[in-house]
Amino acid sequence: MQKIGFVIFPDFQVMGFAAITAFEIANLVAGVSFYEVTLLSENGGPVRSSAGFNVETEAFGERSFDTLFVGAGTELRPASPKLTDYIHRAMTSSQRIAAPCVGAFSLAEAGVLDGRRVSTHWEFAAELQARFPRLKVEQDRIYIVDGPIWTSAGMTATIDLALAMVEHDLGVEVARSVARKLVVYHRRAGGQSQFSALLELEPKSDRIQNALNYAKAHLRNELSVEELAEVARLSPRQFSRAFRAETGQSPAKAIEHLRVEAARELIGDGRHAMDEIANETGFADRERMRRAFLRVLGQPPQTIRRHARAAA
Repeated sequence: MQKIGFVIFPDFQVMGFAAITAFEIANLVAGVSFYEVTLLSENGGPVRSSAGFNVETEAFGERSFDTLFVGAGTELRPASPKLTDYIHRAMTSSQRIAAPCVGAFSLAEAGVLDGRRVSTHWEFAAELQARFPRLKVEQDRIYIVDGPIWTSAGMTATIDLALAMVEHDLGVEVARSVARKLVVYHRRAGGQSQFSALLELEPKSDRIQNALNYAKAHLRNELSVEELAEVARLSPRQFSRAFRAETGQSPAKAIEHLRVEAARELIGDGRHAMDEIANETGFADRERMRRAFLRVLGQPPQTIRRHARAAA
């Protein structure tokens, strides 16, 4: 059995409980109670969430856990001396310590992240790096495993972190089954951006949004301005002008970003050859895809694949 302690604070973000759901489903899929989760807080008793409801917790005490999760709240708060001491004890008694989202700040304040690679919510990554220069904060990672320390980006990335643990503990087939039941990706590439190219564009009109949705669904097409303008029911000239006004990008640049994002996901999956990925995402050949990756990400597809394999 894997005993998991899950530390929460007043105004904790309930999305972190998605990790607990992943472990619950893993028990159902495996047919055994492999995971046992205990909610912890500094003093025990009821703790109020940011959503306004209370959950019952146990005090830290002397109990040790195989895995300790240090959860996240809706704002940054200094780690208390009790929490810092508890983290130090866990470093010697637990197999792994996990910190989704801004939970990484608590581990950093305890001094257990010095010299390690870490991830956190993109909004707080720069602050984490500035306050703790001995860390190596990788802003673009969904989750990172560095020795016994597991850190992840915010919100839904806690599910990615939990699925990675399930795969480590119970195997890839159980993790895939859990992901299917949760209706999420089994394994987003470990180096996948915390952002979506489609969301970053944020067009203001339905016409431009429809054209972008069409583009993402038809990346193998040429996706010329004329093709996209027809979908948007605008003339090519009107479309180009409206697209740039609403997104701040040219149609060609936006399509390139969508293609790079789709290719990056396929590369991280590890099951497709580079030529196949280039064809599937509309790059036509590997060299054209490589140049696009260098422009958008600053590194070639081969580097992305190496990082994904290392994360897996």
